[in-house]
Amino acid sequence: MGNDFKKRFMSNRMAVAGSVIVIFLFAVSLLAPWLTPHDPNAIDLKNVLASPSEGHPFGTDPLGRDVLSRMIWGAGISLKVGFVATGISILIGTILGALAGYYGRWVDALIMRFVDIMLCFPTFFLILAVIAILEPSIWNIMIVIGLTGWMGVTRLVRADFTSLKERDFVQAARAIGAGDLRIIFLHILPNAMASVLVTATLGVAGAILTESALSFLGIGVQPPTPSWGNILTAGKDNIDIAWWLSFYPGLAILITVLGYNLLGEGIRDALDPRLRR
Repeated sequence: MGNDFKKRFMSNRMAVAGSVIVIFLFAVSLLAPWLTPHDPNAIDLKNVLASPSEGHPFGTDPLGRDVLSRMIWGAGISLKVGFVATGISILIGTILGALAGYYGRWVDALIMRFVDIMLCFPTFFLILAVIAILEPSIWNIMIVIGLTGWMGVTRLVRADFTSLKERDFVQAARAIGAGDLRIIFLHILPNAMASVLVTATLGVAGAILTESALSFLGIGVQPPTPSWGNILTAGKDNIDIAWWLSFYPGLAILITVLGYNLLGEGIRDALDPRLRR
């Protein structure tokens, strides 16, 4: 199965392109201290809103800070938010979905009605309301995004467990006296991880986009910590005289989200049993 997955994935050019983008972003975030040409928080009032040049390839912001350096450090912030927030939502959604799908009946009804209630609230406005009450910080953002993004994972895992719990290998595990927790986590869950992996990959892109939107609105990652979203905010205020403040971070967000979406779609296509010969 491993070789088949690798062959199918590598034959998908879009998926390979997405993986290259994701690997590149990881490399940039890990090597940020060595890649940044300037201190990302160094203020230089002599170079306020300087256009792209050899010394500042992406120009400078209203405080004279190098945009390229701030974007390189912002890549790490975006990845951290994406992975932590998605990890929280995957953990909650997997546990609730597994319980609902395995036990069914009143457990399923209770959990799924709670999911329906949560889905009634517009997610982004719910995040806005919570962040407005709490102190804006990177940790609050990660936690809030994670706590408001688990409903889709719950539905997906529930559907997989509802189908898998009737399979022969589960019946065999029950016959030898395996307990519910052992069956859920050691027998059924590994067989449902493929769809969870795809959802997690796509979820990282959504979390990065949400963080950028919150930072753009001024209630996300707070200055002087660099974030693609708060660089865009400076671009909004100076779009008529400093196009680079909007163009470069906007392009980075676009490429990042596109890369994760392509990677997630590629993994899903490679794991789809209907495509196997």
